[in-house]
Amino acid sequence: MAEVLILASGSPFRKSLLANAGIEFSAVPPTVDERALEAPLEGSGATPEEVAQILAEAKAANVSESHPGALVLGCDQTLSLGDRVFHKPRDMEEARRHLLALSGRTHHLNSAAVLVRGDQTLWRHVGIASLTMRELDPGFIGRHLARVGDKALSSVGAYQVEGEGIQLFEKIEGDYFTIVGLPLLPVLAALREFGAIDG
Repeated sequence: MAEVLILASGSPFRKSLLANAGIEFSAVPPTVDERALEAPLEGSGATPEEVAQILAEAKAANVSESHPGALVLGCDQTLSLGDRVFHKPRDMEEARRHLLALSGRTHHLNSAAVLVRGDQTLWRHVGIASLTMRELDPGFIGRHLARVGDKALSSVGAYQVEGEGIQLFEKIEGDYFTIVGLPLLPVLAALREFGAIDG
């Protein structure tokens, strides 16, 4: 590779997507308080897409401070249902409420990716996927959460389409990578553009 690439994330899904694509990188989880960054954005008129981009940029900038010469990839994802933005559920009861709210409705996953070098943001992108959940019986939601356990707490919608969560849906529009949290094709194009990967 022409330069060092750092993924500013601890997400095993994002790491595996880049690794499976044959990209050489190191992963450095950022030390940012996402909820504290989001607090001033609530009520500011920022769209869910903008919130995801701001958080992705903050993560990349945070890691770039201690790795100023590297190309740093920051990522974030928001889930929006109309004007409401969902966060990772704090517990199983909140996961249940999330799934009840999403049941029978179409929501959006907004996956932002940002490339930073030093104190400069070089590139930004937000991929959007639309997901329609089927009508879910409350009893089924309880049984589903009992089966998947704490995995439900690791994603904003309390589901993972790469696992049993796929059973919750009747329609998905958008690419798999955006849904998992890394819009991989635009990221690869940007890495080629900046000479970080062969192309």
